[in-house]
Amino acid sequence: MLERFNEAVQNILAIQDEILLAFWQTFVMVGISTVVGVLLGTVLGIYLFLTGKNQLFANPAVHHVLNASVNFMRAFPFVILMIALIPLTKVIIGKSIGPVAASFVLTVSAVFYFSRLVEQNLREVPRGMIEAAESVGAKPFTIIFKVLLSECRSSMVSSITVLAISVLSYSAAAGMIGGGGLGDLAIRYGYYRFQTEFIVFIVAVLSILVILMQSIGNSIARKLDKR
Repeated sequence: MLERFNEAVQNILAIQDEILLAFWQTFVMVGISTVVGVLLGTVLGIYLFLTGKNQLFANPAVHHVLNASVNFMRAFPFVILMIALIPLTKVIIGKSIGPVAASFVLTVSAVFYFSRLVEQNLREVPRGMIEAAESVGAKPFTIIFKVLLSECRSSMVSSITVLAISVLSYSAAAGMIGGGGLGDLAIRYGYYRFQTEFIVFIVAVLSILVILMQSIGNSIARKLDKR
């Protein structure tokens, strides 16, 4: 058993350069997709909320289209979405493989996923606070940033944490079809070469990353929670 463990460690150390590259590729995918996903997803989520019934910009037709679009995009399994968007990825990024190309598809998925989380967070803000702001003549821009986003900032941080963890999971799947990163490493060495130690190693690394991300997110959310 000890001999097998030592052999597994040596196999992992033998490709440490590839492991570091895979870490960097995963960081690129998760970083780009989370940041852009949060920015665009927040805008989409706010508009989705504000066009709802009895809201500032209530518009049933627009709300129905946005709601249906979000539901449609969220229903796509990520791997299928990545394959479906290959032509568009080639047009926009110039290629369909690599971490940057994978980041484009991850971002598309993240935007629609996060927009729903934003809408749900905004629904938690008491309607009375919005009405109070309107009664004193607050402009929509002020209501959005000073009331809505301010009141749900703790929930927003929790949602960003959930998004980042989900993107990390999707990035591993992206490795199956040329995205690179830790998922690609696990497939090439763990699956194709039957070296189980690589799968165990990658799973352990991803688990540690998830625990760290969740812990940091929870800590920030608690500090921002005014309740």
